[in-house]
Amino acid sequence: MRTVIVYESVFGNTRQIAEAIAAGIRVSQPGSQVACVPVTSATADLAGGADLLIAGGPTHMRGMSSRMTRRKGAEGEQQKTPGLHLEPGYSDTGLREWFAGLEQADPPRAAAAFDTRVASRLAGGAARKIARLLHGHGYRILAQEGFIIDSSAHGPLRAGETVRAATWGADLVSQVASRLPAARQ
Repeated sequence: MRTVIVYESVFGNTRQIAEAIAAGIRVSQPGSQVACVPVTSATADLAGGADLLIAGGPTHMRGMSSRMTRRKGAEGEQQKTPGLHLEPGYSDTGLREWFAGLEQADPPRAAAAFDTRVASRLAGGAARKIARLLHGHGYRILAQEGFIIDSSAHGPLRAGETVRAATWGADLVSQVASRLPAARQ
């Protein structure tokens, strides 16, 4: 089985969740292939060959990020916290731009969406829009999930969120593996 996790990250929280999802999949399905890549390195060929495609990004302004929100968010947080680490390429291609080049899944394949967000009912989330875009590209959505960042836009992640992400990834890959022919599991 082949899983591809594509993530967008500005401060590193979404990357940590993506890596935890990948780790959970590797533990759950030791023989499976798992690629966990930043959106800036995600090619159409990489995503196109996946039995399970998982996409995730940070929540900005109650939804998916854009070039403007990534830039403004990074600038604002850097003013508050000088020396704050930013992920390489954070202001380049995001999930919105990546989806513009994603090919239709034919035949339909499994997918899931996740986001990182602050702990507030009013914060919104990016996972819902990510799931809609995946569905619009012919993917069958298994789940969408939000992972919580404590205190501010740049984190850290709430305690236990990486463990929860690993469990979520293991559950997703188990769902897909049970439907694949034995040769592809």
